[in-house]
Amino acid sequence: MSNIADNLEGKVRHMLKKHEGFVSHVYEDSTPEKYLTIGYGRLVDQRLGGGISQDEADFLLLNDVRNCVKILEHQLPVYKDLSDNRKIVLINMYFNLGNRLFKFVNMLTALKAHDYDKVAVEMLDSKWAKQVKGRSHELADMMREDSFQV
Repeated sequence: MSNIADNLEGKVRHMLKKHEGFVSHVYEDSTPEKYLTIGYGRLVDQRLGGGISQDEADFLLLNDVRNCVKILEHQLPVYKDLSDNRKIVLINMYFNLGNRLFKFVNMLTALKAHDYDKVAVEMLDSKWAKQVKGRSHELADMMREDSFQV
């Protein structure tokens, strides 16, 4: 019975992809109300209770974290030499900043030199630190102390 269900789900997904089309950003659907939608016609408009579940958000977050790791492994050679705690700091920062992380030239220079006190100082001496406030201090402490804070 599982094969029938898988086959049914596969056919339905194929047809919905064909009919809905894929849009990678939020857009207004074709109804007069112009409901906000994303992906393959996924309703996210709050007026109709749209949004995502906690499970969906967790799935997206896991996917995002994996993408962050791939990018950091590819773009930042020193990444592979870091402890897990320090990798967590960089993943967290990349998740928040995206490619703007690579503009932290002084921080990255200190990271390559394994000068983690200087890395922490450079993290806090940034516009980003002022924007994210406590987050930056927590991450700087993690970088400096090679610790994990929950």
